[in-house]
Amino acid sequence: MSLTRAIGLMSGTSMDGVDVAFIETDGEDAIALRAAGFFPYTQEDRALLRSALDDARSLEDRRARPGALAPAEAMVTSRHAEAVERFLAAENIDRATIDLIGFHGQTVLHRPERGLTAQIGDGAGLAEKLKLKVAYDFRAADVLRGGQGAPLVPVFHRALAAAAGFAEPVAIINIGGIANVSFVEADKEPIAFDAGPGNALVDDLMLARTGAAIDRDGAAAAKGKVDEALLSELLAHAFFALEPPKSLDRNDFSGAAVARLGLDDAAATLTAFTAAGIARAFMHLPSQPTLAIICGGGARNPTLMRELSLRLSCRVASADSFGWSADAMEAQAFAYLAVRCVKGLPITFPTTTGAPAPLSGGVLGEPNGR
Repeated sequence: MSLTRAIGLMSGTSMDGVDVAFIETDGEDAIALRAAGFFPYTQEDRALLRSALDDARSLEDRRARPGALAPAEAMVTSRHAEAVERFLAAENIDRATIDLIGFHGQTVLHRPERGLTAQIGDGAGLAEKLKLKVAYDFRAADVLRGGQGAPLVPVFHRALAAAAGFAEPVAIINIGGIANVSFVEADKEPIAFDAGPGNALVDDLMLARTGAAIDRDGAAAAKGKVDEALLSELLAHAFFALEPPKSLDRNDFSGAAVARLGLDDAAATLTAFTAAGIARAFMHLPSQPTLAIICGGGARNPTLMRELSLRLSCRVASADSFGWSADAMEAQAFAYLAVRCVKGLPITFPTTTGAPAPLSGGVLGEPNGR
């Protein structure tokens, strides 16, 4: 069996930095998880990305780069190239042994109901910088065919669950800036959709009130008290009643409702909101999973993990406890999706994005513009 040696890159809606992961895979059942690393953005980088998010609100053309979008795209491309170079050096990996890069870019706008999704990051430029093949622009083909364009990771979740030999249905929950759920059952296509806000609202709260990027270890939320009335108000958002497929833009939810609360109570309420939103998502599953496996930044928040254990109807565990990586899973997934892109294998399905049929996606860039 011939395995492709691929590096995946992910800069998620938390906008904290670049995750890098090296895997070997055939893009189907065979997956060997190798090294992973994380390369943080600077405060200036994150400020530029926030300006880009603001300027993207009025986009009508996904390829337009008004205002901060053009310098942000250049920065994202440069930081990803630097991350790969540093990763190869740190892991003592010979560049010539790498077959392919999977590059997600940075989502700045996601409005599939308007046929629009925009990720900044120059995939062709990255291929030229690194002198390696780069697969990129994974979401557009699905949105063009009427799909949600998200989530994309479920096909990788399915492969991991199959390799682990799970006999009963499991939910794999990624909690980045947005939370999404993959429902995986043996020998069936995954069912997946965005569940609600992940870390974004708490991150924004901490940044606005303290200047810190996150509620590290859920410390503020642990000291606070959940305002149940406000939590009920937040959960009244129409998104939770929508049947899947469904997906979110980072700005679809607001933390304005907790503005009158002190920091700790506001953090506690928004953390409970994330957990309760995921619990609501379980109402849309065909059956109740026996296990919820948590990945993404949320897996590092003990307060959020405790809220999930209280609110979900099954056992909750971190992806790390299965020999996976809670931190690197999305980067690993984009390495896997890159291989599927090259092979023309589907990355989205009617049960994950609402696409009319299983669809491949992505664009392949090669050095020297080939």
